[in-house]
Amino acid sequence: MESVGKMMLDVNFFHDKRIFITGHTGFKGSWLCYMLLGMGAKVSGYSLEPPTKPNLFTVCGIEKNINSVIGDIRDFNVLKQAFNQCNPEIVFHLAAQPLVRESYKNPRYTYETNVMGTVNLLECIRTVEIPPRSIVNITTDKVYKNNEWIWGYRENEPLDGFDPYSNSKSCSELVTHSYKNSFFSENRIAVSTARAGNVIGGGDFANDRILPDCIRAAQRGEKIMVRNPASIRPYQHVLEPLHAYLMIAQKQYEDINYADYYNIGPDDHDCVPTAALVQMFCEYWGNGQSWENISEINPPHEAHFLKLDCSKIKDILGWKPIWNIDTAVGKTVEWTKAYFSKEKVSNLMDRQIKEFLQE
Repeated sequence: MESVGKMMLDVNFFHDKRIFITGHTGFKGSWLCYMLLGMGAKVSGYSLEPPTKPNLFTVCGIEKNINSVIGDIRDFNVLKQAFNQCNPEIVFHLAAQPLVRESYKNPRYTYETNVMGTVNLLECIRTVEIPPRSIVNITTDKVYKNNEWIWGYRENEPLDGFDPYSNSKSCSELVTHSYKNSFFSENRIAVSTARAGNVIGGGDFANDRILPDCIRAAQRGEKIMVRNPASIRPYQHVLEPLHAYLMIAQKQYEDINYADYYNIGPDDHDCVPTAALVQMFCEYWGNGQSWENISEINPPHEAHFLKLDCSKIKDILGWKPIWNIDTAVGKTVEWTKAYFSKEKVSNLMDRQIKEFLQE
């Protein structure tokens, strides 16, 4: 497989393609639906109800423009019915219990959703008469056995997430590897997994995520309380991994040899401590916004240092980060202030996507 040398995403490729997205009502899923609709794709989604109120899925009116099925990824029969009805050519699997702290509270639900949910989707693919040609399973940068190294993890490092969320995503990777080897290779079904870092961007209203917590504090006129200011994470704007997912889906659709396991994260200089991220937010937000360190005593285990080596996807697909962390925070604040000012945020999203894809 030769290096492509430059980014090869063709937005016209997705026009009229039948696409099935699990987890489409979530933050990343909603942005992905919105991008694909703008490219003229025929989008179907399967997910629980939007996880927050408000939520991006409702704010942008995405449901009016896609075939949206509300269901639990653990319910195989309902999932299979929705999958067969779509008859997809391309599949993006985002449905998950996505929070580390929630996984400590509800480990069984986390494993059922993240592991058996993956099995259920892969069974839909395995048993359908005409299978899709391109499948991308979105996992996380936390799938690796974290040794707190100062260098980034590569795709051939051992998988062994520590907490139930991270470990369940490691299991999702292994399940995908098994199905790929056992059932899909002979049928020429292209399957990749994508291991992306922490995402930020407009429209994320989740609990226990740093920028949504910052926004809520700022709206209340309060200081931002930061639990782990020294923790280093590969923060990136949500358009960065979505761009990569689309590139993977396109390239492996055209040539199965591109089906693989890919890290997706920012460059090293954009892997910043949480304190730096919060300070950027305060400066963009203005109004004298500030933050305070409230480091916990005996908190649940979370990685202190985590970053990815993304050489593989850069070399093979020609992908590269577009917006640095400072720009990503600025774009997030721009969206948020537009939303609270009652502006039509879909117009702003159109501008941000166009600007991103043209850089």
